[in-house]
Amino acid sequence: LSSLDSNILRSLAWCSVGPRAKVPRWHCCVANLLRLFQIPQISYASTSAKLSDKTRYDYFARTVPPDFYQAKAMAEILRYFNWTYVSTVASEGDYGETGIDAFQQEARTRQICIATSAKVSRSMNRQGYENVIRSLQQKSNAKVVILFTRSEDARELLVAAARMNASFTWVASDGWGAQESVVRGSETGADGAFTIELASYPIREFEDYFTKLNPYTNTRNPWFREFWEHKFACRLEEHGCSDRSLRDGTFEQESKIMFVVNAVYAMAFALHNMRQAVCSNTSKVCDAMKPGNGRRFYKEFILKTKFEAPFRPADTDSMVRFDSFGDGISRYNIFHYHKEDGKFTYRKVGYWDQILTLNTSLIPWRGLVPPTSQCSDPCRKNEVKSMQPGDVCCWICIPCQPYQYLQDEFTCADCSFGQWPLANLTGCYELPEEYIRWEDAWAIGPVAISCLGILCTLTVVGLFLKHNETPVVKASGRELTYILLLGVLMCYSITFIYIAKPSTTVCTLRRLGLGTSFAVCYSALLTKTNRIARIFSGVKDGAQRPRFISPASQVAICGALISCQLLVAVIWLLVEVPGVRKEVTPDRRNVVTLKCNSRDTSMLMSLTYNCILIILCTVYAFKTRKCPENFNEAKFIGFTMYTTCIIWLAFQPIFYVTASDYRVQTTTMCISVSLSGSVVLGCLFAPKVHIILFQPQKNVATLRVTANRFSATVSTFVSAPSSSCSKGARTHTHTHTHTHTHTHTHTHAHTLLWRKKTGAFHRKHDAN
Repeated sequence: LSSLDSNILRSLAWCSVGPRAKVPRWHCCVANLLRLFQIPQISYASTSAKLSDKTRYDYFARTVPPDFYQAKAMAEILRYFNWTYVSTVASEGDYGETGIDAFQQEARTRQICIATSAKVSRSMNRQGYENVIRSLQQKSNAKVVILFTRSEDARELLVAAARMNASFTWVASDGWGAQESVVRGSETGADGAFTIELASYPIREFEDYFTKLNPYTNTRNPWFREFWEHKFACRLEEHGCSDRSLRDGTFEQESKIMFVVNAVYAMAFALHNMRQAVCSNTSKVCDAMKPGNGRRFYKEFILKTKFEAPFRPADTDSMVRFDSFGDGISRYNIFHYHKEDGKFTYRKVGYWDQILTLNTSLIPWRGLVPPTSQCSDPCRKNEVKSMQPGDVCCWICIPCQPYQYLQDEFTCADCSFGQWPLANLTGCYELPEEYIRWEDAWAIGPVAISCLGILCTLTVVGLFLKHNETPVVKASGRELTYILLLGVLMCYSITFIYIAKPSTTVCTLRRLGLGTSFAVCYSALLTKTNRIARIFSGVKDGAQRPRFISPASQVAICGALISCQLLVAVIWLLVEVPGVRKEVTPDRRNVVTLKCNSRDTSMLMSLTYNCILIILCTVYAFKTRKCPENFNEAKFIGFTMYTTCIIWLAFQPIFYVTASDYRVQTTTMCISVSLSGSVVLGCLFAPKVHIILFQPQKNVATLRVTANRFSATVSTFVSAPSSSCSKGARTHTHTHTHTHTHTHTHTHAHTLLWRKKTGAFHRKHDAN
């Protein structure tokens, strides 16, 4: 300022700094008045957002930001703490109403809802403030209240809240700021409040200057004498009134002093820059600077003024400048009011400079956590919000299904089949494939049974091979016996195929192996029983030698029967190409079962042929159940088939019932197949093994045994009343074997008779 000619300020009556008015609308009135005379104005206290409208206030500038920046800072505080459901209170007039309107616009963009809005007026009495508090209490979920009020209105609201024992978290504008006068006497009710104040710092030079003033030295200020009398409650004419000092008592510097200084300096820099621009040839005021073009002065010099703020502390960096609307740069300090060391105080916890910065570690929350202010409680991790019509802050929490993830906070989305939500429900992952593993308990049992069965089967095969030329083995029909043992071995081996991990190869072997193993067993048994039945039926009908009863013929017949099953299996493989599939059932979507792609119904249909073999075999076994001793295995075949029928009748419904659990179904299948093989092994081969191991005297080709067999056969042929073998045949045999000589003679006679009637058929049978 010292660089300017003192005549400048006296001669230029076309620029203004100020004003500071209690009623905000007066700022607009002054701006309108100065605009009529094209007088530029720099205000240090006018924060109304209306003054940014350059179509109406095109000569107005200010060193403070407009209130909508303050509203933006308040909205960001709410969003930071997720306070999405709040109430608002505004003072009537331009400051409160415009400010709260700006806040509501900012709140909407951040999905913050207003529970209720109230206004307070200068004329409001105690009852009126209590009614406002009562209306706030009615919205019990809105625990945060936004105040855009004058300081006196904020103070009355705190007093009313204390009387009504109401507790809120206040978020207040700079009308409250960090003023002790607002909270005095209502400290408890203000505890936890957030307040906003324009970022400023005290100017110690001004404090020293101001506290030295007195009515006699400060004569240039016509209002200072009035201020002095009001400050000390005395009259200057009274004795001792002028002896007082502004240093007495406490001095609290007004927070906007800095902006007053900046406004004065901004005007001075603008004038200085103007003089340099239009009076370049002189250091004094030239005619070009005389009152005239205020618009040019405003646009070219005031708006372009830029300087470092004077008297700023060394650790601060504050640039004074104006934006295109003539507004000062916005920066707000954020305070939290709480008790420290037994005393309530305002603690600066952050600031807003286009971006919110908070240090929450400085905030001692009641209850150790921030309060909540939401219309609805937050949904749990597995829930989504179902919004209420016309309200973006109130919702109902709806749980997602276990197989769904959160597409967003409002939508549950299904994971694809074979997938399951991640732990944080942000997406899905591929489920591991489930199948029976070798170490599972479901596999150990069937595998143990199969191994035991294979061991027993191989033991029987070894015994039969060792005693291959003995009567017991010969009488069994060696070729068909070994085929039958092969089928039993295949039945036990099926377990390993069904326990193995499903693959195209495994699935192919399952289709071929299951039906074929049964077909080998029951084709051999059917061939045996059919041969016996045809032999005795032929004798009864005329003792003609039946066809196709030689070992080669029997093997050929058995092979033909097995080939039919193989043909069925091959057709099935062609119609339904083997492969694997991942199965997920609606009631167990978290389990992906790796299975062969064949249907259960298809598998059972493929066993239809084996069912026919079992039925025919059972019928023949029943018809030949009373055959003589050298064909006594027909009786054991009967036992085998009766037991097999029971197993199969029980297996099929169990197989369907357990279809929902692949482990139970597979285990049931394996045990049932092994059990079918065990029945054949136990009922048909166990008696023969017992004779071979423990009754070797019955397994000797003696004359008595041969004679008995021949005698029994021929006697049966002669005396049998039907195609079934009668019990009388055995009785007739024993009545003709009293002595060795008699038996031999009798047998020889009957042999001659047989040769006459049937040729050498029976002798050939014995040779085998």
